[in-house]
Parts: sequence; structure tokens; C-alpha cells
Amino acid sequence: MADPINHSQTVSTDNTTYQPQKPKPNKIKLIVITLILLGLIGLVIWGLIKDKRQISQAPTIIQGHMEVEQTPVAAKVAGRIANIHVKEGDKISVGTLLIEMDSPEINAKIEQAEAGKAMAQSQLDKANNGARPQEIEMAKYQYEAAQSAADLAKVTFERIDRLASEGLMSRQKRDEAYTNYIASSDKAKMAKAQYSLAVTGARNEDKSVAEAQVKQVEGKLKEAMIAKDEANLKSPITGMVDDVIVKSGQVVGQGVPLISVIDPNDQWVVLNVTENNLAHFAVGSQFTATVPALSANNQPYKQTFTVYASSVLSDFATWRQTNSKDGFDMRTFEIKARPQNPDSRLRQGMSVLVDVPANQQNQ
Repeated sequence: MADPINHSQTVSTDNTTYQPQKPKPNKIKLIVITLILLGLIGLVIWGLIKDKRQISQAPTIIQGHMEVEQTPVAAKVAGRIANIHVKEGDKISVGTLLIEMDSPEINAKIEQAEAGKAMAQSQLDKANNGARPQEIEMAKYQYEAAQSAADLAKVTFERIDRLASEGLMSRQKRDEAYTNYIASSDKAKMAKAQYSLAVTGARNEDKSVAEAQVKQVEGKLKEAMIAKDEANLKSPITGMVDDVIVKSGQVVGQGVPLISVIDPNDQWVVLNVTENNLAHFAVGSQFTATVPALSANNQPYKQTFTVYASSVLSDFATWRQTNSKDGFDMRTFEIKARPQNPDSRLRQGMSVLVDVPANQQNQ
């Protein structure tokens, strides 16, 4: 018995073509999403490659800052600020009076030293000039009087001695006369020595001692005068007043900075450069930099600098690698360079920008 024909099925004959079934909608959606993701991944990869090329071709900008020779002027002695003769921005030269200070202690030392000098000088004058004529004459009279008394004591002793040997005078009287004779002779010798000293004057040793005392006191006076001069602060350099730290009437201690003076012509730039860019800043080489603070009207201010010093910084300034693919650790060097044409408008702390071209960087 033949099987019944299923009319729901399509029967293929030689004159007909088989029609495959259409893909399901879910499969089409999956293919579209895959293509979109592949496109996005391609765009990201292309952007990374493009950015890497741009970065490798872009110059490195190194920022530094200007430095100016700065000299703090401090007080060598303690005192009170009496007068301030300058203000910030004033141009000054070596020896310009900056500040006057009042120090009663120094004034007292000067008066004491002057009095000591006067006393020592009088002793020296006395030693050099010797005794006055009146003093010499008085010493002479005293010597003559003492000698007369000694002669009289001698005659008296000889007379009593003869009487005592004849038994007419006691031995006690003879001893008293002898003692008086000896004492009178000693007084006469002493008076003669005083008279000779008055005539001769002081010895050379005494004069040397007096001279040494004068020089000693003069040294103390000179020291006090120097301290007074140091109390009046003067500029040690030619330049410009950068900062006045104190005010009139203020009491300051020894060694405290009172004024800051700068030399605007002694200026340099300081750059911190990693060693992969160090070849661009060899000692003696030149580079051009931009100073934004002096740039105006879309016209950048440029200055040419000459490198004069290069030194490695401490280990804390070393750039450390984060993984093995980043390469090696790079040390940081401090570069100092002076402007080819010093400009007084370049002030301390101004930023300085240096462009290092990509072809001059060490990869």
C-alpha cells in the first residue's frame, strides 16, 4: 500500500530548483554587532598610532625659572632702627647708606675707650717728659736737707763716742747717737735717689709699658668706632633694593637680615632636565627660550642663553621606571645658563620655557 502524499512538503523535480531557508533574524543581528565592534577597535588602534606619531614628533617643553644675584644685608650689632634711607626699587651703588641704627651700648663703649685713652696718654707723656722743674728742685732741696741732717748726726755720734770712751757719757747715749746717725744717712741716700730719678726721668721699660697701654686703649676705641660704623648699614654691591624687611623704631638683633639687595645684571636661568634631554644643554652650548611674563601683544619675548654649569641632582629627583618596558631610570640634572643680553626686566622667579625639538631628543 502506497504512502499517502504529504502536501505540506515541497517535492523537488528535475524541472524545479531547491529554495534554501532564509537565515534567522538573531544571526543577522550578531553579524552586524561584530562588524561594528571590529570597526571601533580599528578606529581606536588607528587613533593610538596617530597620537604616538604626533607625540614622537612634538617638541618637549622644559620649564625653568630666573635667578638674580641676591645679597641680604644684616646687622653686625644689635640696636634700634633709627632711619631707613632707601625704599624698594631704588638703584644704589657700593657704599650707599641704607640704614642708620642707634645703639646706646656702642656709644657707652666709645666714651669709656676715649677716657681710657686720655689716661694712658697722660702716663706716656709723663714718662717721656720726665718730672717738672719744680719737682726736680723740690727733690734737690729734700736731698740737701737729708744730707745735712746726716752730716750733723755723724758729728754728734763722733763726739758722743769720744766722751763715752773717756767714761763721761753712758754707753746708752752712744748707741742712740749711732742709731740716729745710721738712720739719717739712709734718709739722705733715699733723698739722693729721688733727686736722681727726677733728673734722669722714667726708664725705657716704663716708657714701653706706657706706650703699650696707649695702643691697647686705642685698639678698644677703634673696635668701638668700627661697631658704630657697622651699625650704619651700607650696600656691599651696586644694584637695586629688592626688599626692605624692617621698619623705623624696630629693635633688631645681631646677624638679622634687614634689607635685600639684588644685582639685576647678574642673572641666570635654572632648568631641571632629565638625562634623555641633556645633550641639548651641554656646557658652552646655547639655546633660545621664551619668557611668558615679558611677552605681550602675541609677540613672545625670546632670549638666548649660554649654559655655564651642569650638575646632577639628588636621588630623590631621579625618574623611576614603573615596569620593565619603560626603559631605565633617568637622573635629573640642574642646568644653569646666563642670558646673552642681560635684561633688567628679567626678574627673579619668572618662568622660562624651552622647546626641545623631537629630533634632538634621545629616545
